[in-house]
Amino acid sequence: MIKRLPYHEIDFEKYTQCLENSQQRKYSATKDFLDITSNKQWELLVYNNYEAVMPVPFVIKFGFKFVINPKLCQQLGIFSPKDSVEINTEFLSYLQRNYLTRIYSFNDGNHFQIDLKKKKNYIIYPDSYENVYSKYSPKRKRKLRSEIEILNESEIKVIGFSDAQKFIQANLLGADKDSDIVDFIKLFKKLYLAGLVFFHAYYYKNKIINVIAVYSDEKTNALLGTFNDKNYVKISGASILIDETIKKNIDRKIFDFEGSELPNVEEFFRGFRPELKPFPVIEYSNKGLLLKLLNPKYLFQSLFKK
Repeated sequence: MIKRLPYHEIDFEKYTQCLENSQQRKYSATKDFLDITSNKQWELLVYNNYEAVMPVPFVIKFGFKFVINPKLCQQLGIFSPKDSVEINTEFLSYLQRNYLTRIYSFNDGNHFQIDLKKKKNYIIYPDSYENVYSKYSPKRKRKLRSEIEILNESEIKVIGFSDAQKFIQANLLGADKDSDIVDFIKLFKKLYLAGLVFFHAYYYKNKIINVIAVYSDEKTNALLGTFNDKNYVKISGASILIDETIKKNIDRKIFDFEGSELPNVEEFFRGFRPELKPFPVIEYSNKGLLLKLLNPKYLFQSLFKK
């Protein structure tokens, strides 16, 4: 049986226990990360007594809840000791019946009785760095071999938020509008202050030319952002920063590239020879949401639940 719990009714101890012991564990579903990225606007679907859980983030528009994955939160979905197609399909059915879903991303460990649209992600699982490096593409290995003249004037540092903010604002690509840039900066600041995100910078001639934002916990490093000064592309600072993070942690932590649907970014990630881990997604157009909202049955249910 699936129950729907508002935020204030969630037993976070049971939730965390279920998540951490799940087959599908994802850092993005942890309470601290999800609280920050969603501004605590999420509720929980629970199967029986926390045998399986599914966090559901939302935004409120026109007085209605619309389900949408928050910025920087790539995957959520169902978490359980063993992935169950039947239970997952129950959760999916419940979500579709009871919510207005703009976009919801399940995780790469979730499987269903029906085919869902897939998006790409890439992961390197814990192994010795020597084994991981041996799989890099020849092109990626060449990019990591800097000329001695460049090495002599280069340095890698972990920097604070204020230095990272200036560089990110000047070099953030892919944001649709100025408000998106502001939102990303706010999220990075909150995650940094919570001790969840670190900024690694590549300096050339005492100037920052690349920054990566890396989420870090005991089990995972995740690449939340790569920011580059386009005037120094040939130096390959981003590749060096990612490789350095992998080198220091891959013996005990997953490295999650967080995927991309952009061909050039995907090609860049694939140079590290990670495993392709597609994850299911459901999404509906604004027109589809409007038609559902105008359905008298759904409208009555929504008003009754309020």
